[in-house]
Amino acid sequence: MHFSSANWQQIEAYLQNDDRCILPVGSTEQHAYLSLSTDSILAERISLDAALPLGIPVLPTVNYGVTPLFMAYPGTITIRPQVMIELVNDILDSLARHGFKRVLIVNGHGGNIDFLNEVLLQSKSKNIQVKLHHWWKAPLTMQKVLETDPVASHASWMENFPWTRIGNVQQPAHQKEAVDIVKLKTLSPEDARMLLGDGNYAGFYQKPDAEMLEIWHVAVNETRALLENW
Repeated sequence: MHFSSANWQQIEAYLQNDDRCILPVGSTEQHAYLSLSTDSILAERISLDAALPLGIPVLPTVNYGVTPLFMAYPGTITIRPQVMIELVNDILDSLARHGFKRVLIVNGHGGNIDFLNEVLLQSKSKNIQVKLHHWWKAPLTMQKVLETDPVASHASWMENFPWTRIGNVQQPAHQKEAVDIVKLKTLSPEDARMLLGDGNYAGFYQKPDAEMLEIWHVAVNETRALLENW
């Protein structure tokens, strides 16, 4: 169940029998030749696929994250860390007031991690239980990624699913050499773009869909297990 496809009466009825929900959190930022909404698309879809057989509602995705490093790439939107913390806290407070007691935050953007960890810490004083799941970094999912190809990073093949591609955009065929991540984190947005070029950090740009769907299957099951085994 997606919040956007439900009315308030349906949510009230759901809360008579269950108190779980999912909040996907993503970002709007450069992903080389993939959608600017890649992180949000993946966080939302993995949430919906994981929740579907359980009937657990999925909230509208938080589509903006903390991503100042990519601001030299048009289309990237960044928000201040405190805005991220306050926004997610306000969402949790609203959910708690309505009777939700358990919230799984499914995060799709690395730049959000530190600030969502702060939200998780603050949630311990609230009347609500929060789990934080960075889906692509989860142990079984990352193991499957590394088995497929150990050279995988931001805007590379590991984020290239049928639902993150842009129609009629051709993906490069070569394997991109890895950039210096330590150096990258010290740069201004303009210098970061000079270093990154198209935005891919390292690796091939695309893998066969059959391999990507195997990874997706692992990621969905790993996410669902967090809901089933609360």
